[in-house]
Amino acid sequence: MNELIPINIVIGDRTYRIKVSSKDEEVVRKTIKIINDKLVEFKTEFAGKDMQDYVSMVILWYATQQQNGKQMAESVGMVDSMDRLESLLDKALA
Repeated sequence: MNELIPINIVIGDRTYRIKVSSKDEEVVRKTIKIINDKLVEFKTEFAGKDMQDYVSMVILWYATQQQNGKQMAESVGMVDSMDRLESLLDKALA
């Protein structure tokens, strides 16, 4: 079984100690970097908000990106299925 390791992460102005699988640590750290980069971007773009507003905006952005990625993967699967169907129809009509 994969043992959980404790890591410290910083999101915005807060530090959190979490436990992650050692195989997931790199993904978690990359995700935290993306989140913090987006926080900086939103702070620059929307001056005058508080950190909770920025974190909320990043959560919405991140969830939307995940949904778009899922839809993209489904679309690719649909295209592959349509290509296979077209190929089968071509063979049947030939």
